[in-house]
Amino acid sequence: MEEIRGIKSLEKEGYYEQCSFIQCNFNGADLSGVRLVNCRFEGCDFSLAKLKNSSLQEVKFVNCKLLGVQFSDCRKFMLEVDFESCILKLSLFSGLKLKNTRFKNCDMQEADFSEADLSGAQFDGSDLHQAIFFHTNLESADFRAAFNYSINPESNRLRKAKFSIPGVTGLLDTYGIIVE
Repeated sequence: MEEIRGIKSLEKEGYYEQCSFIQCNFNGADLSGVRLVNCRFEGCDFSLAKLKNSSLQEVKFVNCKLLGVQFSDCRKFMLEVDFESCILKLSLFSGLKLKNTRFKNCDMQEADFSEADLSGAQFDGSDLHQAIFFHTNLESADFRAAFNYSINPESNRLRKAKFSIPGVTGLLDTYGIIVE
């Protein structure tokens, strides 16, 4: 795997396969049309980066800052991402098919998952404060180690989703029920 350090931009509509990007700054960069296949980003800043028609296949983000990234603008075909210890505040995942996606120890406050397919997704140790789940497929998703989520069971698909006992109260917020 080729290792790339500290760059500030990628070639527009470029193709990158089996590359490892370490501590690169893509803050506000226009990465439209870029194709990334089997790539790893570690310690990179993608805040407000544009991903219009970008292709992300088997892309792993570790310790990255992805504030306000609109993943919904990516190509949907073969989209496969993995996040570990990332800041994904205000990011947009609406309408995407993210089956079995892993979000491990991520700060996902106010992220939007409206109409996304997150069946089988894992949210281990992730903060979902004010994250939006509306008409979202969460079947078999694992929220047992997630926290601060609020999910309306009437407007989302939750069959076989996994929750911990203290966290299950996040399913009752819609009803205004007080649990002590």
